[in-house]
Amino acid sequence: MNDLTWDTTFRELFERCAKLHRGGDTRAVNWFTEADKAFLDGIGHTTQEFFDFVDDHCRYGAEGPSLETSLLVAAVRRDYFRVVQKSQRTGKTVPPGDLPPKPAAVDGIPWLPRLLVKARAKLKGEMDPDTMYGCGGDRAFFEQHKLHPADFLRVTWAAGDDDRKIIEYVKTGKM
Repeated sequence: MNDLTWDTTFRELFERCAKLHRGGDTRAVNWFTEADKAFLDGIGHTTQEFFDFVDDHCRYGAEGPSLETSLLVAAVRRDYFRVVQKSQRTGKTVPPGDLPPKPAAVDGIPWLPRLLVKARAKLKGEMDPDTMYGCGGDRAFFEQHKLHPADFLRVTWAAGDDDRKIIEYVKTGKM
């Protein structure tokens, strides 16, 4: 992988897959070459995570994640994967049943307990294939709180295990 142009590779793959999706190939069975899979693996991404962003982008238009948002989220994961994890996966997965219920709240902020677990799982590459960081519920949360999903990941990374720092960020926009 070329570190200088990884973002261009990501963008080209996203655009190619979105074109396939818009053309009716919405299952992604044939979207990825072995080189595509190796590229995604090299940035700590999975084909399922990539599919989820393309699928929501195509299905929901302006309400879904843009290519730019997808790239920014991937950049945070890539950096965490390379810097913290030294390009090594944990081999763990956070099952959907381990996520807090959707209506759960902390400090009167619904969805945040669930999003905290999902953001940490996204950073570590531990997302279950049936779970998406940046899903419709997450996007509604980010919109309501005027937060960007990539910034939320960065704050989660910086906060470590300190939920209070993330709660304050959501409340004030400052960490």
